[in-house]
Amino acid sequence: MHDLTSAPATDPTSIYRYRDCLYGADMVTAALSVDFFTWLSANPSSLAGICEHFGFTERPADTMMTLFAANDWVRNVGGVFHTTEVAREFMCAGPVWDVRPYFASLHDRPIARDFLEVLRTDKPAGWSGDKAAFDWHKAMEQEDFARKFTAAMDCRGVLLSQALAKKLDLTGRSCVLDIGAGSGVYACAITAQHQHMRGVAFDQAPVDRIAGKLIEERGCADRVSVATGNMFEGMPAGCDVHLFSNVLHDWGVPEVKKLLAVSHAALHVGGLLIIHDAFINADKTGPLHTAEYSCLLMHATQGKCYSTSEYAEMLDEAGFTPGDYHDTIIARGFMTAIRR
Repeated sequence: MHDLTSAPATDPTSIYRYRDCLYGADMVTAALSVDFFTWLSANPSSLAGICEHFGFTERPADTMMTLFAANDWVRNVGGVFHTTEVAREFMCAGPVWDVRPYFASLHDRPIARDFLEVLRTDKPAGWSGDKAAFDWHKAMEQEDFARKFTAAMDCRGVLLSQALAKKLDLTGRSCVLDIGAGSGVYACAITAQHQHMRGVAFDQAPVDRIAGKLIEERGCADRVSVATGNMFEGMPAGCDVHLFSNVLHDWGVPEVKKLLAVSHAALHVGGLLIIHDAFINADKTGPLHTAEYSCLLMHATQGKCYSTSEYAEMLDEAGFTPGDYHDTIIARGFMTAIRR
């Protein structure tokens, strides 16, 4: 039984980055396959203009441009994207240093081809590029996939949850609702670190049954219970803290706004909302690790990594007063907000 208040002795960021950033290279390859930088160099453009010219849609195109800005290949000046000197020297037709032929042999990589389709349709590709697979959200309703994916996220969650729990100020709070909880490891870690707290792991079937078993195996069942339901339809009452940990990044803006509205309806005035995730900075120029990770999310889900400014705007609109952003570990962090 692992102590959920413990921390590793070494830094695993470089290891996690291989997984998080796996699809970043394919996004670059996809863009080079349509000679994106040559066109943009001659035609500085807004995001809307880029979408119009290439037939791209907004969510994936925004993810792409955030990746390029994080690499300093483009700069956003007053809403218009311009190529930088390094992009003009190495990624455009003409200069002797042009790398486009070097990438050309990779244009037919399945994930690179997927990115062009996602950019044009805004529809996620199959999980891990499997065309025959369910949409990720539907796949989570299947017992076998749900069990494997929950195990994968629990493995990561053991590290991330204790780092989050140690940085939270939960003075005067009593119960955390872990929304879209997966294994429930975040509720377990928070109640282990803040022993005056109890927790509720809230998820749909069959994930709820998986969570219940793991919570019991961790010896946390006396402090963390399980609730079953659809988070878009309503949330259990009686908790004064709501946690969205690595949940909102799976959804598009309309769904994120819906989830924040449902949370607002379930919390009392003064209730605390915590968003724990990988965040893009306010001006959408990085960090690079997160911009690369966002490509994976854009490919496989309906979402992406949102910026702190995007979250602040959506929180305010939903009736919350946004707080500051705080780093935790391996390019993750959290924002808090108070229910008005």
